Amino acid sequence: MANPKRKTSKRRSANRRAANAFVAPQFATDPTDGTLFRPHRVNPKNGMYRGRQVLNVEV
Repeated sequence: MANPKRKTSKRRSANRRAANAFVAPQFATDPTDGTLFRPHRVNPKNGMYRGRQVLNVEV
């Protein structure tokens, strides 16, 4: 059975655990109506993407 040659330091194990930390989602503001939406996605409120209408959203 394989055994580690050296002890894993506290810093190395902490860095490994930090990679699994949850990150709050980023939001972009729509310039037309100011709603928040995920970047690089269609705005679900008004159906706009990069300044043009791509979805027909019925209000």
